[in-house]
Amino acid sequence: MEELFQIFGRIMTILPLLLMLTLYMGRRAIGQMPVFDFLIMMTLASVTGADIADPSIQHTYTAFAIVVIALFQKVVSTLLIKRRSFAKWITFHPIEVIRDGKLIKANLENVQYSVDNILQLLRGKDIFNIEDVYSAIIEANGSLSVQKKANKVTPTREEFNLANPIDTIAYPVIVDGRFMKEVITHLNTTEESLRQQLIDKGIHRIEDIFLCTMTRSGDTQLSYTTKQPLNPYV
Repeated sequence: MEELFQIFGRIMTILPLLLMLTLYMGRRAIGQMPVFDFLIMMTLASVTGADIADPSIQHTYTAFAIVVIALFQKVVSTLLIKRRSFAKWITFHPIEVIRDGKLIKANLENVQYSVDNILQLLRGKDIFNIEDVYSAIIEANGSLSVQKKANKVTPTREEFNLANPIDTIAYPVIVDGRFMKEVITHLNTTEESLRQQLIDKGIHRIEDIFLCTMTRSGDTQLSYTTKQPLNPYV
């Protein structure tokens, strides 16, 4: 029983420490996940898992190791920014795998991607014909960047001299009977103005509104709360 409480205590102390250090390391360690950051996260997971599962391991040693690993990652990330030549030693390089609709076999072998891998990545970008591609590059994090041929690129509204459409994004201004003050300020309106709009629609109790959204043009859409959940079988 004592060991179980010890494991519980380790979880309660080590996870907040991991959270703080991950936030300190920055978004890059979570989002793009280059090879070095991947190894760092794997190491942190191994160290943490061993500490939680094995009460015989000194907890302070684990905490010290986690802090040192996080600081090491931060130093390396700083070097990658300030000294680009340093990056070639610890990261992959972008490499072109398609040129003018043709696969570059030697580069595919270099990155160890199969033809099926490339075709799958292209489909993920809504490209089903490799001949539509002018250039495709495998980035350092393994993702595929694609430039279509000029005659396959979808024209923009600007090229047709068309006006940009009005912002149709619906922002939540009331949630569960409460005004979202930051959103209301962002939309350059006020609670009083919004309340008056609702009164004009015959709504006098804000508490009855489950969700109210508004676009920048001022259009609102409402969902109401219900006292009793609806039975779909009645």
